[in-house]
Formats: sequence, structure tokens, C-alpha cells
Amino acid sequence: MTKILGVIGGMGPAATVAFLERVQALTPAQGDADHIRVLMDMNPQVPDRNTRPGEAEVVLGQMAARLAAAGAHVIAMPCNTAHAQAGAIRAVCEAQGLSFIDMIAATADVAVVAGAKRIGVLATPGGERLYGHALVTRGVEAVLLDGADREAFMGLVYGVKRGDIGEAARAGMLRLAGVLAAAGAQALIAGCTEVPLLLRAEDAPVALTDSAEVLARACVGACLG
Repeated sequence: MTKILGVIGGMGPAATVAFLERVQALTPAQGDADHIRVLMDMNPQVPDRNTRPGEAEVVLGQMAARLAAAGAHVIAMPCNTAHAQAGAIRAVCEAQGLSFIDMIAATADVAVVAGAKRIGVLATPGGERLYGHALVTRGVEAVLLDGADREAFMGLVYGVKRGDIGEAARAGMLRLAGVLAAAGAQALIAGCTEVPLLLRAEDAPVALTDSAEVLARACVGACLG
């Protein structure tokens, strides 16, 4: 039986839509009926994960409960930063017997396969903490932005949320990828779902693991078995 995918989305909307496109593209379907049924809660009003984490966790748990009640078997959340507030989601999934796909763990597993020992992380401060822990437990050092470069990164992320995916923004994200590579990163993780809207893997200075792509592939595998 094909399982129903429940998506906790809206953080941000453009990144969530891009994630759904990946799920569709990665599904080996010959027609409509071969695709995965998706239940979506697109909620851009989730409290800010960086500044209001406790409130965010409550809302995320409520979203998971609604998706479970609607019939979802597998829960995914295409927002890296919000995985720090995934405790309530995990509790719902455990109580209801659902699967929750951990985007951070899945991405870290894929990123380390090629053998890089220093991996640069393009992520929010919250995402940096999550990936820093995930990588060190896998024997890999995380290379992070700092100072003005971290501020520039956040400016680009919030720009995407405003709809800015123009050439200047793309050049800015490519520059930051270059900063990490110059600092010794042998590979990169796009650890924020806005990153691939500005930086394609083929343009990155070193191998780039796209967390949204990893999550979409994992969702297809979990739902199709």
C-alpha cells in the first residue's frame, strides 16, 4: 500500500512548494494514480523558529496532530531550523504510530558518504547547531560562516521569503559557498530550504548536498516502500 505523506510546511512557502515539486519529480509514476497522496498544512504563521522556539513547537505539534487525524502515515517537515522544535511532532508520531523523517539525520548521512572530513553548512544559526551536532557524531567537522557573512546569509534567506531570487541574490549565495570552500570545506550542505532556490549544485565550488532533495527522496522511499 502506498502511504499518505503529511507535510508540515510554510517555513517558507516558496521552499515548501519547491520541495513538493521534488517529491513529484522523484516519484517513479506512469500516471496520476501512481503518485503519492499528499496532505499539506501550509502554515506561514508558525512562530519564528529562531526567536520564539517554544511557541513554534506547540504549533508544529498541533499541525502534526491535524495531519495524523486526516490520515497521514508519514510526516515530513521541509524546514531544517524547525527540527530543533520537532519534539512535539515526534510525540504525536509515536502516539499515532506514524513515521517522522528526520531531515537533519538523513541529510548528514548522505553528505558524509563521499568521505569529506570537513563539510561547510549553509544554514541559519539554529540549523548550524543541528548540523554541527549531526556531523560531529559522524566524525566530520562542520565549517560555518561567521560575522558579516552569517548576517549576509540571513539577509539572503529572508530575501527569498520576500520573493527575491534574482541574480544579485544568487551571486551572494554563491559567494558564501566560496567562503566556506576557501575555509577548508571539502563539501557543502544546503542546510536551509531557501538555499537551493539560489544555489544549484552544479554551480557550487565543491559537492553540495541539498537537504530538500534528500528529504523528498526519503519521503518517496517511505511512502512507496
